[in-house]
Amino acid sequence: MELPSRNRGDELLPPGEMTRIRARLRRLAASQDLKSVIVHAFDHRTRRLPFLYADLKMAPAGVRAIGAAMVDSGFAKTRVVLQQWNPHFRPSAMRLDGEMPDLFMVSTMHIHSARYQELIRDACRIDAADRPLVIAGGPKAVYQPWELFGADPADPWGADVVVTGEEYVLLNLLEVVCSIRGRGESMRSAFYRARDCGALDEVPGLVYPHGRAGGAAEELVDTGIQRLLGDLDELPDAALGYELLEPPGRCAALAAEALSAAEIHKRSPIAAVVLTMGCKFGCPYCPVPAYNQRKYRTKSGQRISDEIGRLYQRYRLRVFFGADDNFFNDKRRTLDIAETLVRNARNGKHAKIRWGTEATIHDTLQMRDHLSLVREAGLWALWLGVEDVTGKLVKKGQQADKTLDAFHLLRENGIFPIPMMMHHDAQPLYSRRDNSGLINQLKLLRGAGALSMQVLMLTPAVGSRSFEEVCTSGLAYESIGGIPLEPWMTDGNHIVASRHPQPWLKQFNLLAAYVYFYNPLRLLLALVRPKSMIRLADAEPGPPESRNLALPPWKRARRRVRRKALAWLGDAAVQLFGMWGVARYTAPGMLRWSLRLARGKIERTDRVPTSETPMRSPEGGPAAHALPGTPLAGSPVVSTIAPERKKAA
Repeated sequence: MELPSRNRGDELLPPGEMTRIRARLRRLAASQDLKSVIVHAFDHRTRRLPFLYADLKMAPAGVRAIGAAMVDSGFAKTRVVLQQWNPHFRPSAMRLDGEMPDLFMVSTMHIHSARYQELIRDACRIDAADRPLVIAGGPKAVYQPWELFGADPADPWGADVVVTGEEYVLLNLLEVVCSIRGRGESMRSAFYRARDCGALDEVPGLVYPHGRAGGAAEELVDTGIQRLLGDLDELPDAALGYELLEPPGRCAALAAEALSAAEIHKRSPIAAVVLTMGCKFGCPYCPVPAYNQRKYRTKSGQRISDEIGRLYQRYRLRVFFGADDNFFNDKRRTLDIAETLVRNARNGKHAKIRWGTEATIHDTLQMRDHLSLVREAGLWALWLGVEDVTGKLVKKGQQADKTLDAFHLLRENGIFPIPMMMHHDAQPLYSRRDNSGLINQLKLLRGAGALSMQVLMLTPAVGSRSFEEVCTSGLAYESIGGIPLEPWMTDGNHIVASRHPQPWLKQFNLLAAYVYFYNPLRLLLALVRPKSMIRLADAEPGPPESRNLALPPWKRARRRVRRKALAWLGDAAVQLFGMWGVARYTAPGMLRWSLRLARGKIERTDRVPTSETPMRSPEGGPAAHALPGTPLAGSPVVSTIAPERKKAA
């Protein structure tokens, strides 16, 4: 069920191609005057621990990256809408500079699919003469592109095209369409002309409908797996995406102007930045290695330093989260990033910052001699893929002794370790003789210094190696009490796949884990013996000039006392926030779901959720993104232009 890889040697774009295509588009953009709106769909029913706060206070990197690519390619009239800030936004009501945009792009993850589809449906209600070109993308589009096209002829809706790749695929699509677009012609009309003449067949990473004439698509054409950008330094400046954010509001239409630079650090105080992509491990439940075609891609230390500097200077952002799959995956590249950040911070080229990211226990131990350097580079917290301390679920070098060793090393070097746990059918809530129980492991990790944590149920992920087996073996649920499962329930906080005879107990275990970790007694202990008092916990972030050594001694002393007090109270603050999250969001939702599991009849699925609409490659063969069991479309569409013109287009 993993995504297939391109042929060996053809997985990556030629060096410099990402930069060159933006230069070509800038020459085209002068005559296009395109207006575009990019939306991140968000389902507020997914608000649970451990995602609280970050879900509203960290503008997603994906849609910002698309916006940055548009602006850097010459399409400055672009707006980025976050549905978590603008829940009532409707495409049919949007106007940019008083006009309907030429492009409407929507992106999100699988758990937000309901809102994703609602946005596309509403865009399809726009009169055909004014309708923008509807482009869908994001993780949902990568793994299940067919779900963004309606299959019911009586209820036709769907995107015009789905981008199953990254920024380059979108820019390549726009280059083809803009190259053949006539004066005064809509982008949607130009797209369908490009589709019908075969000009899109050489753009890997697209899925588009064929045969739709006012109704559902007769077939879907899949142009294949994308070529990946190998050198992430070629990406556009991430700061450009922040200039496009729609101000929070409750209106269906767009505001007259984007969010001001002065408001960005208040609305999105945490900045998600892409540092590296890829992981050396091949966990059966994870789609990351296959998505990256077994490649590990990074930005250089200098590029990251420059990017952070611009984000601080423009928007006063000081807290960052590295959107990494495994930051310590490659020691040499990690050290290049850390050494550059340290050098530039010492030279005053950018602010001293605080940032967090993800890594594995195994790779953290491999970095034991360099953790002090990484801390000096600003790493403040590390989310560790512990999964199961005993290693029974998956082996990634996370046995109990190694896990504790990694935790102690991190704390000794001033880095907070935050474990990411996975609960599974074979794991009890508590065990008497060993550490296999969930509570036992949380006790062990808390004792080792875990300030916070997350526990999710092992849930089948589309694009993972185990997905097909989970679906066909009857492990996954289809409905409970006659109510079908919805995508937002697959967030890891709901039991949606289990062989346990009493699955409501597994749901209760998740809630018990959060209540065990966040509770009033632990709050009191945190006030006396806080886990937040570690080396460098009271280090002052910010550039050298912000410390102002010219301040009177009493003012400097007051600032030191304040920093130490904040460090001392940090553990208690996390406990308060966790208790609030459990009481306000997590406990009510989990208790309702546990009750449904206990009372409702569970119907299990025995098939992989495939496309009802036939799919094919441009040549008529199997589609690269189709799952087993997908009907194969008929003969290939015959191109109406000569090969040399098709290549030029």
